Amino acid sequence: MIFRRYGNAYHSVELNFDSKALNEIGFRRDRVESIEADHFASFTKVGTHELVAEAEGSVQDETEGVLLARLAEKLVALDRALGAGEVLVVDNDQGNDWPKTKQTTTNVIVAGENKLYFHYSVGPALRASVWRRGS
Repeated sequence: MIFRRYGNAYHSVELNFDSKALNEIGFRRDRVESIEADHFASFTKVGTHELVAEAEGSVQDETEGVLLARLAEKLVALDRALGAGEVLVVDNDQGNDWPKTKQTTTNVIVAGENKLYFHYSVGPALRASVWRRGS
């Protein structure tokens, strides 16, 4: 299960990666589970993963969508690989080091016409840590 800290508690979240949103890499509380920060202090950090992705193509929204899908696949794979009693916590801070999509546009000539070509990446990396529940 994926968690994110909101105030004094960690809440389970669902992915909300949307190329049409102002904040493309987002999470929504799903209200399935929450853990008070005091109780979370009994958890042990097992490891941290930094997730990045890239995509390129000739259609802007489709290219950004591919990037977000690749990033989501990596996060879901980490979630599925969790052992018993483990949770995945998004470590990035919304106002400080939140990952954003970065776009680079170049001009290319296709069949004698100028076309735009898009390259998308994520920066900074989406950090997610694996935590094991205390006894």
